[in-house]
Amino acid sequence: MEANQAGARAATVLAAPSAQAGEQARVAASKASGEFLIFNLGAEEYGIDIQHVQQIRSHDPATSIANAPAFVKGVINLRGVITPILDLRIKFGLKSVKYDELTVVIVVNVGKRVVGVVVDSVSDVLALDSGQISPVPKLSSAADVGFITGIRSASGDGHERMLILVDIDNLISSADVGLPEMELH
Repeated sequence: MEANQAGARAATVLAAPSAQAGEQARVAASKASGEFLIFNLGAEEYGIDIQHVQQIRSHDPATSIANAPAFVKGVINLRGVITPILDLRIKFGLKSVKYDELTVVIVVNVGKRVVGVVVDSVSDVLALDSGQISPVPKLSSAADVGFITGIRSASGDGHERMLILVDIDNLISSADVGLPEMELH
């Protein structure tokens, strides 16, 4: 009987880390489920949680800010709120940045910030549950993937379609973006 109790305790101790890891994976997956606004940057498709989206507007030139990083295109006045505009193509290191009639600005609310992000186009709103989302693969330490919450893979039209889910909170809050907190009106 003592052997059975000891075996049960050992099984509980061994299962605890696994249960904890499973809980962490569940929490990460639940953060990556819901409705996503799908947008394009170059040939890739990305998605952000629709709950952060305030509006989608046409791309207009922003007022430049001296000494800002290249991906900070400047600021616009959005109904009395001075709003920084970030170009995600430049931030993500895409080689070609071309503005055309499909280029839009997605205005997002992140914490106490209102920020506009320039993207090539917006294509869809897609509802995803955690079972449709794969975790981000482990890459070299040089690759910054802290703002990616998951990847959805789907076959269609004879090829594999990959959707990269972006954690806009982590992206906008990252140190290299360097935007201060601001009060929303």
